[in-house]
Amino acid sequence: MSKVCDLTGKHPISGNYVSHSNRKTKRRFYPNLHTKKFFVPETGEWITLKVSSSAIRTISKLGIYQYIKKLEKKGDIVYYGTQEPGC
Repeated sequence: MSKVCDLTGKHPISGNYVSHSNRKTKRRFYPNLHTKKFFVPETGEWITLKVSSSAIRTISKLGIYQYIKKLEKKGDIVYYGTQEPGC
């Protein structure tokens, strides 16, 4: 299971554990991800996304549909929920 946010693209980064004696050992910092279902009222469907806490806060402010549209315009994601059947 990948630890990448579906909307923001946040992923694990690497760093070091630093002991009291200042020894350094490699470690990973993971994003704060949650699997969450969102209802999109404009399309009338539920979508399940693995999103970071910061993305959940932004969705609370803008709404899921507006946030997805903003990311589409920016070119970060492609959302297939708005296409007509048969396209």
